[in-house]
Amino acid sequence: GLVCALVLGKRIGYGTDNMAPFNLALAVIGASLLWVGWFGFNAGSAVAASGRAGMAMAVTQIATAAAALGWMFAEWITKGKPSVLGVISGAVAGLVAITPASGFVLPGAALVIGVVAGVICFWSATWVKHALGYDDSLDAFGVHGVGGIVGALLTG
Repeated sequence: GLVCALVLGKRIGYGTDNMAPFNLALAVIGASLLWVGWFGFNAGSAVAASGRAGMAMAVTQIATAAAALGWMFAEWITKGKPSVLGVISGAVAGLVAITPASGFVLPGAALVIGVVAGVICFWSATWVKHALGYDDSLDAFGVHGVGGIVGALLTG
């Protein structure tokens, strides 16, 4: 995502035109489908209906919700109010961050991974993007790239 954003450059009208998301309802539906599908992704890695698969589902839920809340509170503190797009971006960051750890951590660690991922991905998708001056319309690097790095590092 980051390399493509740097190679392609900024969109026409970036910085001058309002480029708000078109349909937040569809974005919420899409994020909800990702959230539900991710249970199969993480729990399915156990290749059996076992306690490990159940724990993977539980920590996926906990980390995702914690990341959504972490992003929401970071946005609330810095911008004065949270947004729907921020909450779903935080949820996706949590899904990405818990993936490497889902079969190996307990719920408390999942909570920490989620909150840390939500806050760091918010910082990456807002401050770092503007500091480096690239146009990543979907915040793919800030959410997926940084979320994956955070999750891999916090897995140990």
